[in-house]
Amino acid sequence: MKNSYSENPAYKLAVGTRLIGKWHQNRYKVIRSLGSGATGKVYLAESVSGLVALKVGIDNMAITSEVNVLKHFSKVQGQTLGPSLLDVDDAVINGVNLPFYAMEYLDGSELMDYLSKRGSEWFGILMIQLLGDLEKLHQVGWAFGDLKPDNLLVVGPPARIRWLDVGGTTLLGRSIKEYTEFYDRGYWGCGTRVAEPSYDLFAVAMIMINCAYPKRFDKKGEKPFNQLRQVVDESNYLGPYRSVILKALQGKYAYATEMRKELVHAVSSASSYTAPKTRVKPQTKPKAKHTKRKKKKKSSYFVEIFLFCSFILLAYILYLFGQMM
Repeated sequence: MKNSYSENPAYKLAVGTRLIGKWHQNRYKVIRSLGSGATGKVYLAESVSGLVALKVGIDNMAITSEVNVLKHFSKVQGQTLGPSLLDVDDAVINGVNLPFYAMEYLDGSELMDYLSKRGSEWFGILMIQLLGDLEKLHQVGWAFGDLKPDNLLVVGPPARIRWLDVGGTTLLGRSIKEYTEFYDRGYWGCGTRVAEPSYDLFAVAMIMINCAYPKRFDKKGEKPFNQLRQVVDESNYLGPYRSVILKALQGKYAYATEMRKELVHAVSSASSYTAPKTRVKPQTKPKAKHTKRKKKKKSSYFVEIFLFCSFILLAYILYLFGQMM
C-alpha cells in the first residue's frame, strides 16, 4: 500500500486536548502534531513522567501491529533501533474510540537538516550506523519497509540515528505494507515489493541520493535504473560512494553487513577520491614561475591540513565501528 493516507477527522486532535486511558488511566495533554502516517497521527504530549510521542489511530489491528514491532525492537537492542514503548490504551474523544500508544519522545534533527548544518563529513558515518541497525532488524526477521529521511532522526551528542514511524515494518517474505515511491524499488523497476534485506538496502541507496538531491525527482523514460545511475554519476557529493550505491540499487547485497563493510571502506577512502576531470581550455599565456611556486607551497599546506582532518575522521569512524560490533 502506497504511503498516502487520507486523514480521518477523528485523528485531528486540537492543541490542549486531554486523553485519559480507558484501562490504565494514564493522562496525556496534546502539545502539537509531530506528523502523520498511513495508520494515524503522532503528537507531542505531556504526561506525568514527562514528554512523550503519542500515536493515535482508529484501526485497532494496525495499532496492535505497530506495538508488536516496538516490542520486538526492545528485544533486539534496547532503545537503539526505535523509540521505547511506554503505554498502550484506548481513549474516547468526541464519542469516538481511539486506540493509541505512547512512546519515548526523541528530540533531535531530521537527517538532511542535520547534514546541512553539520557538514557532509557526517554523511557516511550516519549511513554506516543505519546499516548496522538494519542488520540487527533483519536478523530477527523484519524489514523496515517504508525507510526514508522522514522516518529518521539524528539525536545526540554523540550523533546517532534513531527510527521514528514503524508502521511500514513487515515480516520478511511478506508483501511490503507501506512504501513511499521515491524510495521504493518497485516504483523504479528494480525489484519486487517483497520484504527482504535488499528492499531496505535499495531504500538506503535512495536516501543517499536524496541527500545529494533534496528536491527529489520523478521517474522518466523506460529505463529508470539508467536515470538513477546518471544522477549518481553527475554528483560529486556521491562520487566516493558510487560503487556502493549502484550495487544496492541493483540488489547485489544480500545482507546489510555486506553493504556496511564496503561503505566503511568507501568512507575511509573518500579523502583520496578525485572527481572526474572536466575539459578546460588551455591558457593562452603561461603563468610566471614565481606564481607557480607560491601556488605549490599553498597547495602543499592545504594538502597537509586535508590529510590531517581525514585521519581524525577515519579514527572516529573506526571508533564507531568498534562500538557497534
